[in-house]
Amino acid sequence: MTYNSEIRRQLAQVALGNLEPDLVITHAQLVNVHTKEIEPDVSVAVKSGFIAYIGKSVPGIKDTTKVIDAHQQYLVPGLIDGHMHVESSMLSVAEFARAVLPFGTTTIFMDPHEMANVFGLEGVALMMHEAEHLPLRVFTTVPSCVPAAPGLEDSGQYLGPNEVHSALNFPRVAGLSEVMDFPGVVNGNPEVLEKIRLTYEKHQVVTGHLPTSDDRVIQAYAATGIFSDHESTSREEALAKARRGITVMIREGTAWKDVHECIKIVTEDGIDPHQCLLVTDDVEPATLVQDGHLNVVVRRAIEEGVDALSAIQMATINTARYFHVEDWLGSIAPGHVADMLLIPDLMNMRPSVVFAGGEIVAENGQFVAEITAPSYPDYVKKSVHLPRAVTAQDFFVKSESCSQGEVTVRAIGVNNNSALTHLYTSTARVEEGVILPSLDNDLVYAAVLERHHGSGQIGRGFVHGFGIKRGAVASTVGHDSHNLMVMGVNPTDMAMAANALAQCGGGMVAVLDQTILALVSLPIAGLMAEESAQVMAEKLERLTEAWRRLGCTLHAPYMTFSLIALPVIPELRLSNKGLVDVMSMTLVPVEVL
Repeated sequence: MTYNSEIRRQLAQVALGNLEPDLVITHAQLVNVHTKEIEPDVSVAVKSGFIAYIGKSVPGIKDTTKVIDAHQQYLVPGLIDGHMHVESSMLSVAEFARAVLPFGTTTIFMDPHEMANVFGLEGVALMMHEAEHLPLRVFTTVPSCVPAAPGLEDSGQYLGPNEVHSALNFPRVAGLSEVMDFPGVVNGNPEVLEKIRLTYEKHQVVTGHLPTSDDRVIQAYAATGIFSDHESTSREEALAKARRGITVMIREGTAWKDVHECIKIVTEDGIDPHQCLLVTDDVEPATLVQDGHLNVVVRRAIEEGVDALSAIQMATINTARYFHVEDWLGSIAPGHVADMLLIPDLMNMRPSVVFAGGEIVAENGQFVAEITAPSYPDYVKKSVHLPRAVTAQDFFVKSESCSQGEVTVRAIGVNNNSALTHLYTSTARVEEGVILPSLDNDLVYAAVLERHHGSGQIGRGFVHGFGIKRGAVASTVGHDSHNLMVMGVNPTDMAMAANALAQCGGGMVAVLDQTILALVSLPIAGLMAEESAQVMAEKLERLTEAWRRLGCTLHAPYMTFSLIALPVIPELRLSNKGLVDVMSMTLVPVEVL
């Protein structure tokens, strides 16, 4: 933050009683995250968007001073999400701000690597430009792995050390985002280590992504200078990382729900809560509309046995300290920005009033501020490039061993509410050289079509665990390269689904018997829309109902589907180049020969 001498002079004069404050909040129970205590019956004075004074009474109040009586509600620092992807909400940054501010999230550290995979630094800059004048405070971490697995997939763009170096000089950049290529990190990939070095050179933070409990890998990863991770899914994994100095970002989003297990390192193992942050990672519109945002994660931690003040610290001052902004953000203290929440009940964590920079931006769950944001240019809305119309034959998986009979295949096994997959092997029939889906074994076709350069390359395989028994689904939201993903039983329906998304510029669709059951258009890079969270939630509900009609019973199935192409989370994935064994970082055949 730039130091403004005049504003600092004003704050000092308000504290001394020589200058009128702009705003005074009286009769509040102050949640002090520095001392982990609740100070009763406190007044807080605000000037020029900053906190100037805290005490039993505020001197210098005049008839023109805006005074708000808190009526003994808790005054809590604005919540800070230390790891999240705006694109996962399928909302523009402006609409995301409108959705989360009423729930008390006043600052985010966004990793725009979804947009970066489609439009590179230009796309990142567009999102940052949109965020410039929002009441939501937006920091950016520079995407570190675009593509996530070079050589195993094709993205729309490539960000090497030179591009990372340029982006680290962008305004409001906090560091390097999750370094997903953990095999590259621990094996000394020069390009990956150079990105880390450049970040250290700027005295910024390198954030991690390490989905393993292997102690040697954890220590090798940390030894390179990466000291955080948000991928822990078990108590044992989180504990192993915390004990080796890694800040554990405990994640609770729409589909990945890790608080129940990982918070046990605090409640049962006695790990210092300062070693933990609470983050959302990926949250979709229905969750934002029906439940909330980071306040939900804080509430979940409290429900699991963490005391309320520690849980709040994990979403405020701990995060600010991790990103080295604690001298002006993350707490209610003189000289800090006036991002504050009035909350009647800490067990519930639903704010009645939200202040951002000393201004009321939300009341009683409703956004009340004004937002103006630039529109995205037309070329961003034309991001699906296929060389020709897709046909049913494009999805046939050919046998390498026989033209008629039975073979054993490798398939991606998915797990409900988990980002992890597993290797599933199954027998499947072969007819005229084509391996067929098996409904008895819950084995259906999957394909990833390269959609950025029009190369025509298609990776084909099988998935298990979705329960689909008919029709097809498709999506241009396919982490992290965001190629065109298609899954289904009927190749003709699969072709229709793929072509529908090519025509609308991207999104998600479900098809049955050559009829579109639901279509969610995402024109911004095939990832986001400029519609409200409420509108998007309604569209996604119709999509979920369509998934149910096809036979799927998973929670948030399209979010689980969006990860089957991410070749940096174990165990098996599918890219436009083929089936990827994540642990060996190699392509493997579908058929077990």
